[in-house]
Amino acid sequence: MEKTVYIRLRNRVFVRPHEKVYLKDIAQIIAEDVLHKQLSQLLIYSISDQDRNIIIIDVMQVIAKIAQFDSSIDVQVLGPSQTIVEVVDRKKKVSPILFILTWFLLFFGSMLTIMNFHEDVSMQTVHQKLYKMMTGQDNEKPLMFQIPYSIGLGLGMIIFFNHVFKKRLNEEPSPLEVEMFNYQQDLDQYVIMHENKESMKKLHDH
Repeated sequence: MEKTVYIRLRNRVFVRPHEKVYLKDIAQIIAEDVLHKQLSQLLIYSISDQDRNIIIIDVMQVIAKIAQFDSSIDVQVLGPSQTIVEVVDRKKKVSPILFILTWFLLFFGSMLTIMNFHEDVSMQTVHQKLYKMMTGQDNEKPLMFQIPYSIGLGLGMIIFFNHVFKKRLNEEPSPLEVEMFNYQQDLDQYVIMHENKESMKKLHDH
């Protein structure tokens, strides 16, 4: 009797070196309870020393494994046709010295960038002219504009990036997060196209 199983491969999973990758790790499975438990423990791949940090598991490999387990199973595939398996070591502790050096580099780099931009657009001259228009007096350091502007610049950056340290202001992603997501999507697509041996057919394969 034919049994129908629905599987949906995950886009990306993370594993440790020398781990075994089971079907439950790389896919969502819909099947009868007994069959679901059996398929969940179906071995798909074993990480070895010869593997690099990224492995592509194609849906055809998964279907072949299921067919070896039980040829009467009708596999219905939903979603992506490949899973990216990334082999990662245990997280290393961040060095406090490296963290402080990186923080100083970013802080002073950002500070100099903003200062150079303000110098290029003559921001101080603009503030001086605005001060004279509103008060009729000359002032080389119009703090009435410069202090609120500096505070507003910092608040604007917080709102733009939608984060205060690790705390998110709202559920809407920031422009930086969207760009990082798009970059990750392009990177994943590149990896799938160049690392997936199942989809690469060479001349000598004819």
